[in-house]
Formats: sequence, structure tokens, C-alpha cells
Amino acid sequence: MHYFVEIVGWAGAVLILAAYALLSLGKLQGRSALYQWMNVVGSAGFVVNSGWNGAYPSAALNVVWMGIGAYVLLQRRGGK
Repeated sequence: MHYFVEIVGWAGAVLILAAYALLSLGKLQGRSALYQWMNVVGSAGFVVNSGWNGAYPSAALNVVWMGIGAYVLLQRRGGK
């Protein structure tokens, strides 16, 4: 289980960093569904890893990060 949690955490880190790099390079827009999904899924990986390792401030931060992404995705779905 330890290795699974580590892999999930590292995959989350890669997704969030890739999203930021693509945004910074102008390859993605900040409100695009792909950018938001990369952040939501990446944050979920951090929540799993942080929670497992008892890093609760990091887990809380990433729950909020996921919530922001989910909110934007729901707005997009509603046509806003």
C-alpha cells in the first residue's frame, strides 16, 4: 500500500506541474476543462498522499485546490 500511495502522490505532482507549465507556455487556458481536470486529479493524488502521511495542512490545501477546480468545471458545464 505504501508504494501505491507514493505513486499516487508523485502522479499528482506531475499532473499539477504539467498543468502549470502548459498554462505558462500558453498551451492551455486557465478556464479550460483540461487544465481544471489536471488540477483536480493532481490534487486528489496529493490528498491521498498527504493524508496517508499525516501532512494535514497539505491535504487541506489540496482539498481546497480540488474544490476550486471542481467549481470552475461545474460553471463551465452550466454554460458560464
